[in-house]
Amino acid sequence: MELSAIRRRDVAELVGWVVLAQLAGLVGSVFTVTSIGSWYDTLVRPEFAPPNWVFGPVWTTLFALMGVAAFLVSQSNSPRTRRALTVFGAQLVVNVAWSAAFFGLQSPALGLVVIVVLLGAICLTMWEFAQVDRRAALLLVPYLAWVAFATVLNYGFWTLN
Repeated sequence: MELSAIRRRDVAELVGWVVLAQLAGLVGSVFTVTSIGSWYDTLVRPEFAPPNWVFGPVWTTLFALMGVAAFLVSQSNSPRTRRALTVFGAQLVVNVAWSAAFFGLQSPALGLVVIVVLLGAICLTMWEFAQVDRRAALLLVPYLAWVAFATVLNYGFWTLN
């Protein structure tokens, strides 16, 4: 197989992983969009809550980094690759579940429970990715940091409302 064909296949796979991660964000946004401008706007906001416009660009960037990280892991011949990608998929499901809990069910309390599970799932994903490709784990550091901040923010919404 010629080198250009391999590169095209790699690019297609990279795009596929990024699209998969972005789709998780899109599914989660279905719950969010229905609550922004209605229920969410009635909540007392913690004073450190960023403006609503910040969330879209941040999440788009984080989902892109997740897709690149998954791509790097998928390129490995490690016997742990499949497990790492399975854990990755599971944490994407938990990510969507947070949007469903907080925004869809309009429950900061349930959202707090789910986001704590999400933090654990991200840590586990990072651990599994590090066993396969350390670069992939490092690409998830901003995601972990943002979700840690979002956990504090979720706690703030829960205590104020």
